[in-house]
Amino acid sequence: MDPVSDRIRLSGVAGRGYHGVFEHERREGQDFVVDVELEAELSWAGASDDLADTVNYGEIGALVLARIEGEPYDLIEALAHRIAADVLERHRLVDAVTVTVHKPQAPVGVPFGDVEVIVRREREPVPVVVAVGANLGVAARTVEAGVAALRGLLTDLRSSTTWTTEPVGGPEQPSYANAVVVGRTRLSAPRLLAALHAIEADFGRVRELRWGPRTLDLDLIQWGVPGESSEWLSAGPALQLPHPRAHERGFVVRPWLEADPQAVARVGDALVPVADLAEGELL
Repeated sequence: MDPVSDRIRLSGVAGRGYHGVFEHERREGQDFVVDVELEAELSWAGASDDLADTVNYGEIGALVLARIEGEPYDLIEALAHRIAADVLERHRLVDAVTVTVHKPQAPVGVPFGDVEVIVRREREPVPVVVAVGANLGVAARTVEAGVAALRGLLTDLRSSTTWTTEPVGGPEQPSYANAVVVGRTRLSAPRLLAALHAIEADFGRVRELRWGPRTLDLDLIQWGVPGESSEWLSAGPALQLPHPRAHERGFVVRPWLEADPQAVARVGDALVPVADLAEGELL
């Protein structure tokens, strides 16, 4: 499932480098041109007009030029691969990157216009946790259908059974059916959240009343491994990670433990086994 098709293209970053297998290429150098296309969730930047919500393409340009003018590689395939890896390592909003390296002065031996090497690289998948809930209609069936929809979005998916729980907060409303799904994704947290909202919309979810009844609720609980470099931490209004109240909610913690008995959650600055949370007084 590809929830968005937003792109940033930076074309024609030019510099002189010393890449090639021949001695004269390493000695004299030649001109190289690089194009970069980034796949990322850009709707937040469109709404906020805030540089923090997008990718600074000035930084991308500087990164590319540094690689062109830096350590020489025998093959431009290796140069393209290294540039793609740099982008994914340094800009976590980018889900995938396509790098085109042009070598217009390559020693081909016949008349030609250009030589291009094009590589596309995706982010390595990271573990994520998604809570699934519903309390309108036949809620248990809706939860099962929601889990099925997530199978088109996540890999290595494991789901808890469906639990029946009483509402927490909000107006008087029916009991909930709840489950928790653990899996892996290549999508950034903003892009994954957009995909979850798209699934909710497909099920008729309308966001009108906080903690009110809903046809389907998909909450992004955790993205990445707590305490490791992959962990996505965010306190912004559009995205809060890890979910700030998940550790207090039995309807999240208990199904989560069932889906992943070894799960660990961040609670403030502490990393706590979910098994301990399930036995805690807050639940």
